[in-house]
Amino acid sequence: MEEDKPLILIIDDEESMRDSCSLILAREKLATLTADNGALGIRTAQESKPDLCLIDLKIPGLSGFEVLDQIKAIDPHIICIVITGYATVESAVEAMRRGAYDFLPKPFTPEELRIIIRRGLERRRLFLEAESLRREKKLMEENFITLVSHQLRSPLVAIAQYFEVILGGIVKDENTKAEMLSKAKNRVEGLLDLINDWLDIARMNAGQIIDNLKPFSITSLLQQQMEFYTPSAEEKGIHLTLDPPEGSDRVRGDSESLEQVFSNLISNAIKYNVKGGSIRLHSRGEETWIAVTVSDTGMGIPEEHLPYLFDQFYRVKRSESEKQKGSGLGLSIALKIVEAHKGRIEVSSTPGKGSTFAVYLPKAVG
Repeated sequence: MEEDKPLILIIDDEESMRDSCSLILAREKLATLTADNGALGIRTAQESKPDLCLIDLKIPGLSGFEVLDQIKAIDPHIICIVITGYATVESAVEAMRRGAYDFLPKPFTPEELRIIIRRGLERRRLFLEAESLRREKKLMEENFITLVSHQLRSPLVAIAQYFEVILGGIVKDENTKAEMLSKAKNRVEGLLDLINDWLDIARMNAGQIIDNLKPFSITSLLQQQMEFYTPSAEEKGIHLTLDPPEGSDRVRGDSESLEQVFSNLISNAIKYNVKGGSIRLHSRGEETWIAVTVSDTGMGIPEEHLPYLFDQFYRVKRSESEKQKGSGLGLSIALKIVEAHKGRIEVSSTPGKGSTFAVYLPKAVG
């Protein structure tokens, strides 16, 4: 997937200036929009939310300072660079006071423009990264509270209650004791699974995954996963099949981490399937991608849940008879791994008919 190009908005009443700046920035692989007056520039900024604006101080209608004020009101983190042929110390100071990142007097060379644009975009990138880290930190804090208060505390309370009843001599029947100990053991195993999933997320580093990218056959990986999960599928009378690949099946990725992705998708397809249902694994080579689908004939997912399916700890609320154990982290982990490969996951589902998860991975070159 190609990342979106940074967007530069050029607000200047001189057509030659707009055209020359656009040409220079296009050579830097930057997207540009232009406006020949302040009112149009403000409307364009509202609609397009540019990363950076070049604003001429001397434009018809609204002054460059008024445009600067209104663009900063739209988004205070849009990088604004003032350009003018009437540069003075006073105007430069006033522009900075109103929130401009820098001041570029006309005439300027292409290299001067490139340098100041690069600096401005780097400032924007650092700010966005800082914002992303702040949001991630807040999310981790919220998730940690959820982890402790619900995911850890509840099973630990249940385990303690089992032990109190047994140690207190309330239960005399050995079969009842064994049943309670078995339930406590299941709770402990669930906690261990949850902690392991949480540690996977905490330790996950996209750079480490990228360092291990190698070309390999996704069909081979799917075949191994199918053989591993066939016994579990057969216990529920579920038919698990792997189609021959359509076109190329060679991806560029880390086989160990991608094994975790498809292990999660296949185990979920078994867990939420119906007795006597089926699961189909299929891969298809496209121009730059290998698309791998895991389709089941299970209970499906209501449409309102789909946007939140990959959020940490999110689980679809089901009836008591349909309750399934799980940490609510598996799909979140799968998404992180696929995104570290510069890929994507899509899901479609019809309640009562089943779900299809499609994983798009970069195709191996050569």
